[in-house]
Amino acid sequence: MKDECLICGEKLIYLEEDEMMECEICHKKELSKTRCENGHYVCNECHTAGLDMIIGLCLSETSKDPIEIMEKMMAMPFCHMHGPEHHVMVGSALLTAYKNAGGDIDLSKVLNEMMNRGKSVPGGACGFWGACGAGISSGMFVSIISGSTPLTNEPFSLSHKMTAKSLNAIADIGGPRCCKRDSYLSILSAIDFVEENFGIKMEKRKVICGHSAKNNQCIGNRCPFAGKR
Repeated sequence: MKDECLICGEKLIYLEEDEMMECEICHKKELSKTRCENGHYVCNECHTAGLDMIIGLCLSETSKDPIEIMEKMMAMPFCHMHGPEHHVMVGSALLTAYKNAGGDIDLSKVLNEMMNRGKSVPGGACGFWGACGAGISSGMFVSIISGSTPLTNEPFSLSHKMTAKSLNAIADIGGPRCCKRDSYLSILSAIDFVEENFGIKMEKRKVICGHSAKNNQCIGNRCPFAGKR
């Protein structure tokens, strides 16, 4: 099992109140509820360093299967077991598969938009906001493909319904958090939603998780993606 602090490997602690933290990498100071047992803190920006690598991957991808695309992202060196990188990756995998399945979008443009939106959702949102960033990312995806703004009608509704569907799937399983499990749940929810509401059929596969050995909080057979390992 791998521990969670990017600096020393010790377990993370989630505090009841914000404390002023200094990032061990860039030395930026900001309020946060998260640090490791040795007091180390890594900001969201440093935690997601290298995330822009996914844009090149997505632009060269031909798959219509967002799970396949997501797993390629998860294998890249920037991606950790848990972290806010998943808040961008879910929507980016969906945008790429949607485009390859016939969706009418400028992929380069929307991937950059997804990057900007997804990176605004901090790590720990699942526990502190009551809304997992992976689920929110699926709603961002629908917001982008539908052209939603705060003033639109149907696109506004659709993007909220998408987020709600993903969050409901995540809530049904319960905690503790697993960024891989929640990403899979959000993507699978989006595949069905998009076919029903946009008429675009992305490919869908059975997911068997291969990440449990890296997750100290794995829920084992309670996870819908648990299989023979």
